[in-house]
Amino acid sequence: MALDPLNPLIVQNDHTLLLDVHVPKAEAARAAIIPFAELEKSPDHIHTYRITPLSLWNAASAGFSPQDIITVLRAYTRYEVPPGIGAVFFHTMARYGKIRLIAAPLDTEPVPGLPEELLLVSDDPAALMEIEAAHGLAQYAHKTPQGFSLHLRDRGKIKWELIKLGWPVKDEAPFVPGEPLDIGIRRISAAGIPFAPRPYQDEAAQAVLGNYGPGTGYGVAALPCGSGKTLVGIILMSRLKTHTLILTASIAAVRQWIRELLDKTDLTQEQIAEYTGDVKSVAPVTVATYQILTWRPHKTGDFPHFRLFRERSWGLIIYDEVQLLPAPVFRITAELQAVRRLGLTATLVREDGAEDAVFSLIGPKRYDVPWKDLEIKGWIAQAMCTEIRLDLPKPLKIPYAVASSREKYRIASENPLKAGIVQYLVDTHRAEQILVIGQYLDQLASLAKLLKAPLITGKTPQGQRETLYDAFRKSQFRLIVVSKVANYAIDLPDASMAIQVSGSFGSRQEEAQRLGRILRPKGRGGSPSQDPYPQGRNKAYFYTLVSRSTVEERFAANRQQFLVEQGYTYTIQEWAG
Repeated sequence: MALDPLNPLIVQNDHTLLLDVHVPKAEAARAAIIPFAELEKSPDHIHTYRITPLSLWNAASAGFSPQDIITVLRAYTRYEVPPGIGAVFFHTMARYGKIRLIAAPLDTEPVPGLPEELLLVSDDPAALMEIEAAHGLAQYAHKTPQGFSLHLRDRGKIKWELIKLGWPVKDEAPFVPGEPLDIGIRRISAAGIPFAPRPYQDEAAQAVLGNYGPGTGYGVAALPCGSGKTLVGIILMSRLKTHTLILTASIAAVRQWIRELLDKTDLTQEQIAEYTGDVKSVAPVTVATYQILTWRPHKTGDFPHFRLFRERSWGLIIYDEVQLLPAPVFRITAELQAVRRLGLTATLVREDGAEDAVFSLIGPKRYDVPWKDLEIKGWIAQAMCTEIRLDLPKPLKIPYAVASSREKYRIASENPLKAGIVQYLVDTHRAEQILVIGQYLDQLASLAKLLKAPLITGKTPQGQRETLYDAFRKSQFRLIVVSKVANYAIDLPDASMAIQVSGSFGSRQEEAQRLGRILRPKGRGGSPSQDPYPQGRNKAYFYTLVSRSTVEERFAANRQQFLVEQGYTYTIQEWAG
């Protein structure tokens, strides 16, 4: 029986939620279910979300109860919530924290030959029996009267194994304090600009830090690109005041972190080091790339730069763009569970589906804020998202029809008719700072020549990249053509428009990052301020060019899924000719 025909949500027995996007309460319902549901499909009228064990455990770690979820569902459902679904939520969420990892009591009788530093304990005999019966855990966990003992180095491995069995461990074992380092946040930045962290940045840092007690001090903060995720890390550093290792996605991102640390904190240049392919130095605060850490001379050899993790007594490790964390770094992270950890991301979507590894090894998602909420408050730019669909030219239709799947995508992506549309958009948005972004180097080189614009790709030397980015920041030119090297952690605060001509198949992660390049608030040169920016002059434009009736159209729909999940509306324009 219907409860309210104007409610937007239909709750189904298989834990999917159907959201009717055309009714007045749709946006409020979307914001209410995001903490415990994941978007799966986003066609024009009905969006499909799914409640999964991982989404429920993330909700539990953030303080949501099963009753909170049922209350939200009942507030927005069009029909009765299926009977019994609440019991499933209670059962699943109860598993979070039922198994705890604690320091072994000093009076624990050691098992001969085993160095017992930690204990897995539970008040539930059935949970303990399941651990004992799990063959994959036998090499790590050893039965004792108190629970199961394990070596400190296996702290991460056992958490990873247990989450695969449906048991998310609540880690209450102590952290190493790390070597002390006094870190303060400036009230006036080094650039002479009044500065204070924004409220949501402070909330995110506090959510991860918790009360310093058991089960806190580690986790993931999810914030939009352009909202100042770096500041969340800086706030946490200023509160823990310890030697810190920061890992990020590129050399440009390393240097951006260093600039922010020097500008926003009282750290000196001597206290901060870069560890990259260009420079390898170590200091109380060291910023490194994932790429250098995962380099090895031979495919089956060791990772020589992993020694960085043990170079100093780190008290905090920050994983920037944690959704990109490479598998080898997961393995070393599993051994570093005694160090406080912060993951920063715009989206926890991983194309390899390893979100459970992030949950168990970095920590649960402790903080998330809808992108549209920050947009409405003026903290990030208001984004106008438009997809432009155009035909393939006739001479390419036969080659496209007989091509392999991968070649079909490339032919569609490199559609030569896109060049004319790019030129038109550039000419009609003369007031904007524009990024033309793509996947294929030949296509980008051709566009750079057509537009008489600088081109930045993976082949561009790092020094030249920095020079071009800096010139763009100073408005010495208003247009650059960039490859996927600009997807991550590039600080271009005045960029206000992006034209995406091709992308990495169906990567929602990439879509989020590319939109993020233009979301810095506009109107004051992107300079940090306690006050949000006026909504009327705080706009950005995101165009995606897609070849009609090709595989690119299908992949584009998948890429848009993340943006729709965040509340953005895509306008689709059909271009002829």
